[in-house]
Amino acid sequence: MDDVDNRSDIRDFLATRRARLTPEQVGLAAGGTRRRVPGLRREEVAVLAGVSTEWYARLEKGHISGVSDDVLQAVCVALRLSDDERTYLLDLARAARPGDRAPRRRRAVDVPPPVQWMLDAMTMSAAFVSNGRLDVVASNPLARALYAGAFAGAGAGPRGQVNLARFAFLDPAAHSFYEDWDTAADTTAALLRAEAGRDPDDRALRELVGDLSTLSPEFRTRWAAHDVRIRHGGVKRFRHLDVGPLELTYQSLALPVGAHEHALAVYTAEPGTTSEDRLRLLASLAATASPTAAVPPASTPG
Repeated sequence: MDDVDNRSDIRDFLATRRARLTPEQVGLAAGGTRRRVPGLRREEVAVLAGVSTEWYARLEKGHISGVSDDVLQAVCVALRLSDDERTYLLDLARAARPGDRAPRRRRAVDVPPPVQWMLDAMTMSAAFVSNGRLDVVASNPLARALYAGAFAGAGAGPRGQVNLARFAFLDPAAHSFYEDWDTAADTTAALLRAEAGRDPDDRALRELVGDLSTLSPEFRTRWAAHDVRIRHGGVKRFRHLDVGPLELTYQSLALPVGAHEHALAVYTAEPGTTSEDRLRLLASLAATASPTAAVPPASTPG
């Protein structure tokens, strides 16, 4: 991760998307000859996208600068990319265009007080705000109680903030905390991959990915898959040490903070369920805990 290599990201992303499709899936004849590569051939993608094989081969080598969004959209259709994958490819193209590509650190920004007030008002929902690197930059007491293992320090990065990717991949406790650790890990790596497409020159992000790649074989495998997620929501199941199993519905919403977009994550329990009772108990325990315990700093790199 010492040098930003946008071309290799483009190459690997397109190659992995091409490899997962078969001719039958896209309405092409498979032919009788033995296929030397998994999935579609480059020339088959070129036919589907309405471009020459030479042009597509150049694109898949990472030469994306100057390619119009309309042509890229045709490639997206040919490869049957999801909405998140389309956004990621367009982000890669944007980053490849001429400009200042020097690695940099984002300027620290303050989380506005009304954001913290909003979080604290959600007494029966665990809510927190994270940046694209999955640093938790603001949270309410119930979120800190829910993610007590991460806030205890095991998920902290070099700047002292809780980082959910470090917690997921570097803390053994995460494997027992998440009922379905594999899915949680898949989502975490995919969110970081999407952020790397948006801002490949963010030095802190590159350092995070470098650390995770060095220390976690599970992360390396997922990073190499080039899967992406922009927004996510659904159901998560936890095994909490204090209150037992929890099944919570969660939603991630865009929240501008400073010049950068952050995500507001809200976790709630279905009314009338055992999980609601246990979440209410956890909220009660959180309310009686020290109000200053494990509160992240208000000023954070964007």
